[in-house]
Amino acid sequence: QLQASGGGLVQAGGSLRLSCAASGSFRSVGTMGWYRQAPGKQRELVALFTEGGNTNYADSVKGRFTISRDNAKNTVYLQMNNLKPEDTAVYYCNALLVSWAGSRNDYWGRGTLVTVSS
Repeated sequence: QLQASGGGLVQAGGSLRLSCAASGSFRSVGTMGWYRQAPGKQRELVALFTEGGNTNYADSVKGRFTISRDNAKNTVYLQMNNLKPEDTAVYYCNALLVSWAGSRNDYWGRGTLVTVSS
């Protein structure tokens, strides 16, 4: 249901762009965004769009990461600039999709690894 791409290895100070597309049949997209999980740590919010269209960012990425979306493609993007070694993690796309019957279902994409070398 969610296809994510764009991870990789980059040096500190570099940039990467992640993409996540929601596919299948559903009425609408609720929240949609990105979480990450570093080794030995809990999964944490990175950035997302709320149902009202606002954006939320983790304090640690504010000013460096930008979430954007293409509603026609049901796709969100995460532009990550000035990457730091502490950004190294598996990044997961998450979306709350509203079915035609009105149920709200939470989906996770496969993680994509981002590695930032110092």
